[in-house]
Amino acid sequence: MPKVSGSQERTRVAVLGAGPGGYPAAFLAAERGMDVTLIDERPNPGGVCLYEGCIPSKALLHAAELLHDARAAESMGLSFGEPSIDLDRLRDWKDRDVVAKMTGGLLQLAKARKVRFVNGRGRFVNASTLRVARDGEVTDVEFDYAIVATGSLPLIPGPLQLQSDRVWDSTIALQLLEVPERLLVVGGGYIGLEMATVYAALGSRVTVVEMTRSLLPGADPDIVKVLAASMKERAEEILLKTRVVELRETKRGVEVKLSGADLEDAREYDRVLIATGRSPNSGNIGLEKMQVRVDNRGFIDVDLQRRTGEPSIFAIGDVAGGPMLAHKATHEARVAVEALADEPVVWEPAAIPAVVYTDPEVAWCGLSETEAATRRIEIEVMRFPWAASGRATTVSRREGVTKLIVEPGTQRILGVAIAGRGAGELIAEGALAVEMGARLDDLRLTIHPHPTLSETLMEAAEVFFGLSPHFIAKRR
Repeated sequence: MPKVSGSQERTRVAVLGAGPGGYPAAFLAAERGMDVTLIDERPNPGGVCLYEGCIPSKALLHAAELLHDARAAESMGLSFGEPSIDLDRLRDWKDRDVVAKMTGGLLQLAKARKVRFVNGRGRFVNASTLRVARDGEVTDVEFDYAIVATGSLPLIPGPLQLQSDRVWDSTIALQLLEVPERLLVVGGGYIGLEMATVYAALGSRVTVVEMTRSLLPGADPDIVKVLAASMKERAEEILLKTRVVELRETKRGVEVKLSGADLEDAREYDRVLIATGRSPNSGNIGLEKMQVRVDNRGFIDVDLQRRTGEPSIFAIGDVAGGPMLAHKATHEARVAVEALADEPVVWEPAAIPAVVYTDPEVAWCGLSETEAATRRIEIEVMRFPWAASGRATTVSRREGVTKLIVEPGTQRILGVAIAGRGAGELIAEGALAVEMGARLDDLRLTIHPHPTLSETLMEAAEVFFGLSPHFIAKRR
């Protein structure tokens, strides 16, 4: 075993993992006067989200959106010619101007808050010590409390594990090494659809395979319908109720055996992207040495304060289960820090917004119509189609829809779902409405600027009362 380098460090709070859960936890603890050490394998804070997830994917989706808009502008009488794509410059912009700038900025913020940042792989020795290894050197960090924020990794099912550089996960896809002529995306969830959007815009002939009957499994069908119509135009093929049975590398690409309701054949693709989900990164960090319970899927069991079975250890973000979303991890960070400071706090959000950054975007929060049906909760549903929106018409994006899920009698807003350009920005108002227990009147009587897409939330509320000036609908 390598020799422990230097003297052992002592800290009040050690945070293992510097992603969107870890670094906000470290920063908040430091702001409250605690001595904090932040540990991560990457050279700067940011985690998967900034290095190989949320941020680089959104940068590439922005490029894809520009390409689509340039081509769509011809219907307005504007012609820019066929776009020229310099892949090296696009990759460099993503890596240098986006990722490096943001992660470097976080390191400066850590220094300004006097958070010690230790670069290396951390592993628990016991319930009060983390051992950090890097380049053959080892540092022991003793702590009073530790917050585990180690995130998640791409999940590739056993039958799809092929040791070949022709088979990608989302991390490799975001490196933008090339634009394959024929790309198969396995998985019709948010990761697969976002990557399909990027590569289709860059010129790949994309096929999406999803084993369930719908894209975005679990989301409300009427919201998915808006996105599905767009994906059918951009992708060469969408294969639902279809499984990938086998992958085999050939001289020219990857032979894929498919099994579905309408086909039983093998096809060849230049590259295959496996986007079938993510798994918690809880293995090989020493949790077995403590009273930390991990379920059969690898998620760490936590209570409403994000505390594990070991009183000194907390866990937040993807590794603690629940929606694997960066903003969920960030808010869990606050709960964990306040809990270890003995403040009366629990994790009890009414609405965690989810956004799929395709084009059009899809976003929802609170109770969904599908969930209400499953749980037999009585609801009323109000929809406002963007075809009736002045702003949507002026930007040629009339395909969207805004939906409110309402409690009968009280008219309390239980959930919101939006499909359309900019849905990810609009859903925040919906999340606020659900969290505050707002009623339809609260939304209806809030003056929204005109013409904007935000008006669709107000008008969806007006539909309930038959007061929308732009749309008439029968109430359910």
